[in-house]
Amino acid sequence: MGERVTVTEVGPRDGLQMAKSIMPTDAKVAWIKALVAAGIHEIEVGSFVPPKLIPQMADTGDVVRAGLEIPGLRIVALVPNLKGAQRAYEAGAHVVTVPVSVSEGHSRANTNKGSLDQVAEVRAIREWLDAQERKVKLDAGCVTAFGCSIEGNVPESRVVMIAAALADAGVDGILLADTVGYGNPAQIRSVVRAVQREVGEKLERLHLHDTMGLGIANALAGLDEGIRCFDSALAGLGGCPFAPGASGNIVTEDLVFMLESMGFDTGIDLDRLIAAREALHRGLPDAELLGNVVKAGIPRTYRRAA
Repeated sequence: MGERVTVTEVGPRDGLQMAKSIMPTDAKVAWIKALVAAGIHEIEVGSFVPPKLIPQMADTGDVVRAGLEIPGLRIVALVPNLKGAQRAYEAGAHVVTVPVSVSEGHSRANTNKGSLDQVAEVRAIREWLDAQERKVKLDAGCVTAFGCSIEGNVPESRVVMIAAALADAGVDGILLADTVGYGNPAQIRSVVRAVQREVGEKLERLHLHDTMGLGIANALAGLDEGIRCFDSALAGLGGCPFAPGASGNIVTEDLVFMLESMGFDTGIDLDRLIAAREALHRGLPDAELLGNVVKAGIPRTYRRAA
């Protein structure tokens, strides 16, 4: 035990893109600082998308630049296309993640492109990044990999096909996203195994939502299949504006509690993580903050792995 598991906080991006109000830039930075103080060192701080589509992300460039002043922070930014990747690079992001919907219907709703057209966009981003002086990690997400609220079932063979195409396009890492939270542990195991057979260690991460209450169970299934990187959002914020019915991400506090209780080392202090909710609440006072650990309290039996 004591094996390292990386928790990537996606609240400042996924958690805020569906928010009813816009969190001020300084409040976002204060929240990110609180997360880093708790031991989270990889944070998806925003997305470089047209502000008219997602106005909550209009200040992502400013947030990235402010994040560069926070020691130990690895800045992740979501980008839908080459233009977004160029903006993220210029702002100073360390990692760019490109969503590629496995479901054709969601792909057109999300990026106005077909799935394979979006793979071609990833290839163009790879070529552009390779020509730049500063090295930036390029990840791609197989979005709606476990079901789609627009099309319903997503064939496992199609997930494998898209993952293989992304590996061929030269991405550094691949994540599987349960965008609408329809997945179940058996499905997680099966799809992860199938993709691992195709792309090997390029499959790095799971991005799970908790729509049906199975998010933590799905994370455990991923753990059993060797996944050691997970996305989550403080207080369970999140959702996709282009995927009807999608609710919040798995709760970072609950995920860290499970991992550390099992003996995995996240490097995250649970008390400080819970304290970071105050910075979130100050910046977004109308948001509903979820979480079983906070509701019940940290039990006296809890011991950190490290």
